Amino acid sequence: MDTLSKFIVFQLNDQEYGADIQQVLSIEKLQDVVQLPQTPDFIKGVINLRGSITPILDLKQRLHMEEATYTDQTRVLIASMNNVQVGLIVDVATDVIDIDESVVEPAPDIAGGVSSVYLKGVAKLENRLLLLLDLERVLSFEELNEVKQAVEEN
Repeated sequence: MDTLSKFIVFQLNDQEYGADIQQVLSIEKLQDVVQLPQTPDFIKGVINLRGSITPILDLKQRLHMEEATYTDQTRVLIASMNNVQVGLIVDVATDVIDIDESVVEPAPDIAGGVSSVYLKGVAKLENRLLLLLDLERVLSFEELNEVKQAVEEN
């Protein structure tokens, strides 16, 4: 029997991506972000999410796409990366779907302009391709520590 996994579907520049639901704690509306000095461009700042200071990253900038324009549809995926809670800004979060691992193929070196370093694979669904992002790989260990330090210092 094939294995099904649940994925949250979101968009960046009209391309659909999926993130394993086990890596996503919640989906939030974008709120006012307090900027932090001397941090990489893709770190937009922090928010107070239910009493927890959460760093916010622009996922498009992190994946070397053009800078995002935020709209009412913009969402923040709250994820746990190596026990650090971070928010990832996406254009829109659209769906939660089950994906059978039999339809997932290894990611090509570059897919949708995104390096395969960040991808778990590509899901070939009936009428669309879904790039499956591995949220644990979005930040390197050093970058994650940089994010933690920026939050602790401010």
